[in-house]
This record gives sequence, structure tokens and C-alpha cells, in this order.
Amino acid sequence: MSGLAHKLKNRALRKNRIRATVSGTPERPRLSVYISNTNISAQVIDDTAHKTLVSVTTVGSKAATGTMTEKAAWVGAEVAAAAKKAKVSQVVFDRSGKKYHGRIKALADAAREKGLEF
Repeated sequence: MSGLAHKLKNRALRKNRIRATVSGTPERPRLSVYISNTNISAQVIDDTAHKTLVSVTTVGSKAATGTMTEKAAWVGAEVAAAAKKAKVSQVVFDRSGKKYHGRIKALADAAREKGLEF
């Protein structure tokens, strides 16, 4: 197995392990993060009802410029503001198997600064 294939396999295992323990409820929905090479998306999901309550992405938005860390901070602030409008104040954080570092940390810190609790 090549180095990249091994890395992707381990990330998939981490993601499944995290998703087995992290589940969104109506009181505390799940804040799920997806990061590609150029864009970042975040969703607030109620897993019991299988509904997405809030969704924010950098695809086609005004935050399309800047570094990926700046984009992550913008998405974190926007998802927190949208969650407050949807009357969601507490969430469970799903980092999708990524390390809590860099872009993931920037998104989480920006969401916390805007009043989202997790």
C-alpha cells in the first residue's frame, strides 16, 4: 500500500470512529466540517430527524479570496450566525477525521467567538 493510500485509509477509519460516537440531536445538533483543496463547507445537522438545519460554504461566496485559514474563520462565523437564527446555541463538533489544527481550529474558534457552544 502506498503512503497516500495508507493515509487516506487511516483518515477514513478515524472518521468512522468519530461518527460512531458523535451524533446530533434536536437539542445539540452536529456541526460537520468538509474541507477540499480550495473550499470549506460546514453544516449543522439533526441526525435524529435526518435534516440539515444550517449550511454555509465558500463555493460562490464573497469569501472566495484569501487563505484557507481565513476562509475557515469566515465559515465558522457565518455558520454560528446562521445557527443563532435557527435557534441553535449548542452543537457537537464533527471534524471529519481531520486533526484539530489549522483550518479546523480556525473554524471552531470563530464559531465559538460568535457564541456557538461545543
